[in-house]
Amino acid sequence: MASNDRLNMTNALKKIVVPYLREHGFKGSFPHFRRKNEDNIDLITFQFNRYGGSFVVVLAICPIEGVTTSWVEEIPPSKVTAHDVGIDYRYRLTENIKESNETWFNYEDAKNEEDFDLVASRVLSLLHVSDRNWIKNLFK
Repeated sequence: MASNDRLNMTNALKKIVVPYLREHGFKGSFPHFRRKNEDNIDLITFQFNRYGGSFVVVLAICPIEGVTTSWVEEIPPSKVTAHDVGIDYRYRLTENIKESNETWFNYEDAKNEEDFDLVASRVLSLLHVSDRNWIKNLFK
């Protein structure tokens, strides 16, 4: 049952959030998205809890030439993900800025498509990617 819930949540995100990301220039495939700007690449990754019922949205930036990992692997701009970037350049999207520990979007109680869509809509409402500097400004 839990894997069905994850599939339902993924489908809701693909239906509601991914078109919005595409509309604002993001490329890639679920769960990793990237958008080239003049001086950086915006990165968004959806990471599901291995135990089910929740996920985080990781926002990151990297140089336009991609990244070199700490183990000296070069990752080109077309393949880089939020997981490839150092922790100082990653941010977890949260509904409650005052409680930075609350970064998990919970879908444990979702019973039907509408419930999963509501969780995806909450994520969408927090993604201000129409401002091309929004993710970069999270790190200032």
